[in-house]
Amino acid sequence: MTPHVAQVSFLPAPAGLAGAQVLERWPSLADIAEAAASAGTRISVIQAAAHAERLTRHGVDYHFVDVRGTRRRERGRRVATLLAALGVELAHVHSLGFPEESHALAQHLPRVPLLFQDHADRAPRRWWRRWQWRQRYRAMAGVAFTAPELAWPFAAAGVLQPSTRLFAIPESSSRFQPGDRERARIETGLYGHPAVLWVGHLQPGKDPLTALDGIALAAQKLPGLQLWCAYGHAPLIAKLQARIERDPWLAGRVHLLGKVPHTRIQTLMQAADLFLSASHAESCGFAALEAMACGTVPVLSDIPSFRALTGDGKVGRLWRCGDARALARALVAAALERMPPEPVRAHFDATLSFAAVGQRWREAYLQLLQSRRDAYADALENRPGSLA
Repeated sequence: MTPHVAQVSFLPAPAGLAGAQVLERWPSLADIAEAAASAGTRISVIQAAAHAERLTRHGVDYHFVDVRGTRRRERGRRVATLLAALGVELAHVHSLGFPEESHALAQHLPRVPLLFQDHADRAPRRWWRRWQWRQRYRAMAGVAFTAPELAWPFAAAGVLQPSTRLFAIPESSSRFQPGDRERARIETGLYGHPAVLWVGHLQPGKDPLTALDGIALAAQKLPGLQLWCAYGHAPLIAKLQARIERDPWLAGRVHLLGKVPHTRIQTLMQAADLFLSASHAESCGFAALEAMACGTVPVLSDIPSFRALTGDGKVGRLWRCGDARALARALVAAALERMPPEPVRAHFDATLSFAAVGQRWREAYLQLLQSRRDAYADALENRPGSLA
């Protein structure tokens, strides 16, 4: 069975870019589509844009729908008209942040199941917004999160219906690969026993201060430990620098690399022994996912998305969020264990690779399509005048 699924993005593409340029600017748009197509699903991508265009790449058809000057509900109707013309059987809608467009889509295609994918979305807090979302998302057949626990705020807000199916599917994947560690260290200048890598903003939600506290404690048992930090947005940089300067266990041990081009991140990860994240919340955790693609052992805060990525700590170490002593213990244990890159990459291939993610999407599509067929058959059987 080869279902025809439309992956719909209501977030308008940047104006002035041709379709191919949009795919280059937003690589995940193509990545998720190609992952699903690789598992034997026919995929059409519908992208709101400032121009109309169609192109085909790697077996996926991309339709850019001109939504200039339209209101939100009209955008949903335009997409619904195109989906009907294409004969789409199921709509996979990116983000829960477009209730008006999604409601219009559901109204005009009542027999097409809608499967939503979380992209770091937030459930509404104000009561009137909650009520609005409940009404707009009544037709939601399913929703996918990296980890099931991430659905709880939406359930508490009443956005999810009792019949809504939940799917645990990573938000995307990575094309990073393992490499020769010694060669990568020569190229990047990384050193340490272990060499620990941080890739993330230096902001409160990422909790770099707890990370430094954990590093200082772990260094007392791992004198060769070195921490290398690549980051972009850095509102806490002054506090980190002051913390590093006043602690002899951190001074000379923590290297603030600043902003690093994404193409170089892969080499840094190949060079590192351990990857560290102290995040309090993540919708997925792309940096951690990329590190595992490189075979780098993850040492991650124990939050739902990281439990999902690591198979509940099957690879690497999880530590209690915000607890520097727990982090130190996890770093020491991971360093002493010396897990080679191969089992980390094997876990990635089996559960997080594009092939694995694509297969999960196909299974979700088939479940929802079968559920819709069963419901339609039951309705026919139970209607007045039925021979049943």
